[in-house]
Amino acid sequence: MKQNVTLTHGGDWAGFAAQYGPDAPLLDCSANVSPLGLPEGVARALTSCADRCTRYPDPLCRALREAIGQAEGLPPEWILCGNGAADVIWRAALALRPKQALVTAPTFAEYQEALEQSAGCNVEHYALREEKDFALDEGILEAIRPGVEMVFLCEPNNPTGRTTPRPLLERILTRCREVGAVLALDECFGDFLADPDAHTLKGRLKDFPNLLIFKAFTKIYGMAGVRLGYALSANEDLLDRMRRAGQPWAVSTPAQEAGLAALNETAYVERVRALIGAQRPRLAAGLRALGCRVVEGEANYLLFRCEKPLIDPLRQRGILLRSCGNYQGLDDAWYRTAVRTGPENDRLLAALKEVLG
Repeated sequence: MKQNVTLTHGGDWAGFAAQYGPDAPLLDCSANVSPLGLPEGVARALTSCADRCTRYPDPLCRALREAIGQAEGLPPEWILCGNGAADVIWRAALALRPKQALVTAPTFAEYQEALEQSAGCNVEHYALREEKDFALDEGILEAIRPGVEMVFLCEPNNPTGRTTPRPLLERILTRCREVGAVLALDECFGDFLADPDAHTLKGRLKDFPNLLIFKAFTKIYGMAGVRLGYALSANEDLLDRMRRAGQPWAVSTPAQEAGLAALNETAYVERVRALIGAQRPRLAAGLRALGCRVVEGEANYLLFRCEKPLIDPLRQRGILLRSCGNYQGLDDAWYRTAVRTGPENDRLLAALKEVLG
């Protein structure tokens, strides 16, 4: 593999270490994961499962699906676990192989990648307008027309952090059913919302077999390196097709043990949610004070615009930021930063002040 590869996503700490050395201090604001580190229970589970790694992991993730089902209030048969949310997203595209799909722009690039690379799908974009702070509007209902077989939505959206009003989400779900489309709803950042239960559509799964929800342990539990995500659907045939569309043993024994432990970390989740809720407006105000245009997001990251190049100057100062120039509908003046702890956010703002002069 080439050494100088342009990566689609943030979190390239290894590239930074290769350039500046493994001991160079790094503040990674390019990856949207919990700033509190691994929960203690998860760390213990990872270190204590070594003796079970001599055996193959449970390919059906029985214990983990049972525990997720209890946490989500859903039957375990409605759950498929995978090697991160990206894995189940690609499995969905492979299982359904739609000829025509609709995604918003800007949004997470993996939807289009999976649709085009695995299914040869024609992907249409519904543009989210900057003058509306990239909010999804009712115009998408007209874009969901007969012939569209799959619609991807990210709630809250990545990289904007915006959510769609619940009534409009319900209308989108109904419209998808009317035209025979699957609504693939990415709720991976939903746990960072002030009231996640008020926004999730998992309560509509029973009535809408065309609804497929993606979730992940990656973000809220800071488990990006463990790789664990899952899909929710009342359409058990679809989940079985998704299971068969990927490799067996996709979820390792350490990942399954970490997931079981994470589901008990309710106090940790509340601490993370409280931290993000307090720090997000503070960071947004700091960015605006520096002259940046900031989108009012609701998740653990902020999208902002700055006309001066930031990636290299911040990298030289030991800070990784996410350039959003490779998002459909954005250019190189747009950046995304994770919301982290108070001292870390202060470090980012101080570095930005130096760069912007």
